[in-house]
Amino acid sequence: MVKPIPDGYHSVTPTLTIRGASDAIEFYKKAFDAKEVYRFPGPDSKSIMHAEIRIGDSAIMLCDEMPEMGCLSPKSTGGPSGAIYLYVDDADSVFSKAVSVGAQSMLPLMDGFWGDRIGMLVDPFGHRWTVATRKKEMSLEEIQKAGAEFMKGNLK
Repeated sequence: MVKPIPDGYHSVTPTLTIRGASDAIEFYKKAFDAKEVYRFPGPDSKSIMHAEIRIGDSAIMLCDEMPEMGCLSPKSTGGPSGAIYLYVDDADSVFSKAVSVGAQSMLPLMDGFWGDRIGMLVDPFGHRWTVATRKKEMSLEEIQKAGAEFMKGNLK
C-alpha cells in the first residue's frame, strides 16, 4: 500500500520560488549545511523546474521563477510573504555563518520570551529565516504569562 506521506517527509514541506535557484542551493549549503537531494532542469536546461534540499531532518523544495505559471520570487513580488523557522543546535553560530556568506540580519540574536534563542535574517534571494535554538522548556501557561509581560513592556 502506498503511504500518503512518503518516508522522510513531514506533513508540511516548504516550497520556495527563487530567482537564481541554483545559486540559492549553494547558499543554503554554506549557510545551513543543506544537502542537495536532486534537481530537475527546466525546459531551457538552465533553470531549475524542481529541486529538493535537506536541512536537518526536513525537506525544502525549490524552483526558479516561472512567471507564466504564476510562480514569482520575493525579488519579483517586493518581499517575502512568509518565513522559515529553522531549529538548530547553536543559533549563534548558524546565524553568524549565514550572515558571513551573504544573509542580512533583520533581528539580531536575542532570547525570546517563549524559551528560544533566535535571530532573523533574509537570504540573498529574499526569503526570511528565523534561526532558533530551544534554551528553556516552558509550559503553554508560562509562555502566555511571559508573552503578556513582554507585550506590556514593548508595546507602549
